[in-house]
Amino acid sequence: MNPTRRRLLAASLATLAAGRTHAQAFPAKPLRIVVPFAAGGSADAMARILAQGMSVQLGQAITIENRGGAGGIIGIDAVAKAAPDGYTLGLGNATGMSAAQFMTDKMPFDSERDLALLTLVVRVPEVLVVNAKLGFNTTASLVAYAKANPGKLNYGSAGASSIIRLAVELFKIEAGVDIVHVPYKGIGPAVVDLLAGQVQLTIADVPAVLQHIRSGALKPLAITSAKRVPMLPDVPTSAEVGYAKVLSDNWYGLIAPAGTPPDVQKRLHAAAVAALQDPQIAQQFLAQGALPAPGSPEEFRAAHRDEKAKWQPIVKANNIKLD
Repeated sequence: MNPTRRRLLAASLATLAAGRTHAQAFPAKPLRIVVPFAAGGSADAMARILAQGMSVQLGQAITIENRGGAGGIIGIDAVAKAAPDGYTLGLGNATGMSAAQFMTDKMPFDSERDLALLTLVVRVPEVLVVNAKLGFNTTASLVAYAKANPGKLNYGSAGASSIIRLAVELFKIEAGVDIVHVPYKGIGPAVVDLLAGQVQLTIADVPAVLQHIRSGALKPLAITSAKRVPMLPDVPTSAEVGYAKVLSDNWYGLIAPAGTPPDVQKRLHAAAVAALQDPQIAQQFLAQGALPAPGSPEEFRAAHRDEKAKWQPIVKANNIKLD
């Protein structure tokens, strides 16, 4: 073998060895998960549970960094622009990744180009609920009243650009009803007014209304998910009541900068899936009203594209802008 070929072979072997060493060495220091919402909320709780499980799998501490604002865009953008070394991860959300891009002309990142989608973390089922005093016991009775009395019913949302608004607007289209939107600054105030009768209905994350369903103050009519949920096993799905297209799971997924090395992505994915499949971690998610949803990056990307296709016409039809 001539000297030139020998040097090239040696360089190639060194590169391969360095790659193996890098894969074996990662992670060599603590990681962080950027949460695109304030501390203390649902997303924050999900991230901390995931970090607990992944930390065990990776043998490194994982800290949480809360960077809220603009429906999740600010935090997700921080992940997209972080060093692609595997040490900065993020918790992507339904609005920030799938719907917000249709609500603004100044989107700072492209969710498919600038992010590596590692796995869905959890799905948070949502439920169509009404004030129990109204006497609606089925979705059919609600729709019948709304059709006979257009504009007489109001629904509360967590904000003009919230996933709740998108969900109810989707329901309105599928049911062919006119229900007036009343935006609030968060689901908490909306539920307070729903209980007081100031608004008559909403579609909310199950954990936000579960105690009021159990007390009898709110009546659940349909779970807007593909399957019934263990927290409310007797409540039918939207498909079971005739509205199969009304699917509005809230969800969170694990993301990283797009340039993160493939071997590091595989390591992170494996750690996340192992954590999500741990019975103790899964139980913590269930206690928060969330259903673990580990899967492949390809499944996450497909679900993400389906979400974008679903929400784009809803946003455009209602001229929804980020609030």
